[in-house]
Amino acid sequence: MSDKKPVFKPNKEFAKNAAIKNMCEYHELQDKAMEDYEGYWGDAAKEKIDWIEPFTNVLDESKAPFVKWFDGGKLNVAQQCIDRHLDTRKNKAAIIFEGDRGDVQTITYLDLYKNVNRFANLLKEDFGVKKGDRVVIYMPMIPEAAYAMLACARIGAIHSIVFGGFSAEALRDRIDDAEAKVVITADGAFRKEKPYMLKPVVDAALEGKTPVKKVLVVERNHEDVEWVAGRDYSYNELIKDKSAVCEAEVMDAEDPLFLLYTSGSTGKPKGVQHNSAGYILWAQMTMEWVFDVKENDTYWCTADVGWITGHTYIVYGPLAMGATTVMFEGVITFPDAGRPWAMVENHRINQFYTAPTAIRVLHKMGEEEPAKYDMSSLKVLGTVGEPIDPPAWKWYYEEVGQNKCAIVDTYWQTETGGHIVSPLPGATPIKPACATLPLPGIMAEILDPATGERAEVGETGYMCVTRPWPSQIRGVWGDEERYVKSYFGDVKKDGKPVYFTGDGAVYDEDGYITITGRTDDVINVSGHRMGTAEVEAAIKKHANVAEVAVVGKPHPLKGEGIFAYIVLKADEGVADEVEEVKAINNIIKKEIGNIALCDDMIFAPGLPKTRSGKIMRRILRSIAKGEAITQDISTLEDPSVVAKIETMVKG
Repeated sequence: MSDKKPVFKPNKEFAKNAAIKNMCEYHELQDKAMEDYEGYWGDAAKEKIDWIEPFTNVLDESKAPFVKWFDGGKLNVAQQCIDRHLDTRKNKAAIIFEGDRGDVQTITYLDLYKNVNRFANLLKEDFGVKKGDRVVIYMPMIPEAAYAMLACARIGAIHSIVFGGFSAEALRDRIDDAEAKVVITADGAFRKEKPYMLKPVVDAALEGKTPVKKVLVVERNHEDVEWVAGRDYSYNELIKDKSAVCEAEVMDAEDPLFLLYTSGSTGKPKGVQHNSAGYILWAQMTMEWVFDVKENDTYWCTADVGWITGHTYIVYGPLAMGATTVMFEGVITFPDAGRPWAMVENHRINQFYTAPTAIRVLHKMGEEEPAKYDMSSLKVLGTVGEPIDPPAWKWYYEEVGQNKCAIVDTYWQTETGGHIVSPLPGATPIKPACATLPLPGIMAEILDPATGERAEVGETGYMCVTRPWPSQIRGVWGDEERYVKSYFGDVKKDGKPVYFTGDGAVYDEDGYITITGRTDDVINVSGHRMGTAEVEAAIKKHANVAEVAVVGKPHPLKGEGIFAYIVLKADEGVADEVEEVKAINNIIKKEIGNIALCDDMIFAPGLPKTRSGKIMRRILRSIAKGEAITQDISTLEDPSVVAKIETMVKG
């Protein structure tokens, strides 16, 4: 890239005044990437990946947006995550597992090697799984889920994990689209010390015509389940006599590693395809950069492997760099809101990575809990999944991090494979609720959707990446047209389509990036575009507000009005609803202006969330518009809250 204009660098005086010398390293890396893009990535790939055969070409853009990285290179991702560590780390903890009931298991890199090889041999010998076959994994958060992922990678099968909270219908859609021949599941697991079941959901998903030939069942909670003769097999029995040695399949750099389906609540789910070399390279690089994990550190990401966060930052990223990663089966607020902080103390956790929703819930349920535990091991705190509001950031920094931990507010998505905008701990001067800067090598810019030019300071634009990068989505499984239309059809720069994340963002005066939310979460009020996250952040400044979700609603004069669903703190209640509404709108008026005042506001008993804590704003938009709920709500933490909110809105 010849144009050296620093379109995504911070104001250098700002960096200088912050007295952070490591920002110089950031500038040096970005300069190198801008001056010699292919050389930058080629050097990284040579340094980080143990190639079986070296690549001959770094980047092929001849058929963009269908690009190829590290053409000619041969590797195996399971070897990258396990085998290469055995000489120096065989007795180091690779995975520390803590179950819902407090049971703890430590799995060394040598243990992991043997368990993954046995699993791989089982799939090959008993199930006939071979390179290129698709295997759906529908599992709880237990070590066998990681074994299954890595076993697929070892033999060249393409895994597709379906979150264990999805319904039979959602599971069936994904099985059919991937044409999976095998499903790996468990009888069930434990949640709040009670068993919950997965196998019956698989049975329902496989009724009628199905591409699935066999089902492998890990017996975790040992509850009674139905067994279909000739289809269902016990992992616990079959694994006993398997060899702990399994030769790894030699894979091309661009061979698919996994599919991960986006939500199917509107239309057919999209099978996001990630390929081997580019994905594992960026998973390792971002793990090292963003979390600054040292050799003896213990790192915990609270996500589920059913989501991309669990793929990249529980399994692949930590293991590729030889780290110790924590897997947790339970609910972080059970038996009380001190559970995560007790785990930090017990396991001496150094890096903690969770979602803003979880932070808000922990704050609401146990504001004083962090002070009860020894949290001195913590060095880096991370957030993921949505923009974090300033009050949650403040509590996280002051009470959890004790005013000493760097907070990395990471921005990325399923399709990017890993972080693309994030602070670097100890290097990037941080600002509350701000994702800060693109990571070195990521050519991210906020663009004006109409002109394709860089957005002005303070003006909301589209968050785009203007050059391909190794871990980007390689396609929508079986649908090239949908891939192009979904990601390269909305924004152009210099006349050429660029990758559009689907999110809005804004630059501040220092060149820092703040994500405003999905562009379909940007409300156009009388011609003024504003992100729902901005309005939500203002509402949360009211002392009685625990949670809030803001959506747009058709308005006869303004085009769109603002509808707020508010959950109040449990012990406070509403003394005078009219006065409460007035007080909240006064805060909005002060923080944003009259243009952002809410046209509608209800005090809801809760918000519709997935079991991973994501607020389903599409459902709230439908309710605000008076539309029928057609989305699958079986995956919600509390499906009954939808009907309660509908009744309140209609009333």
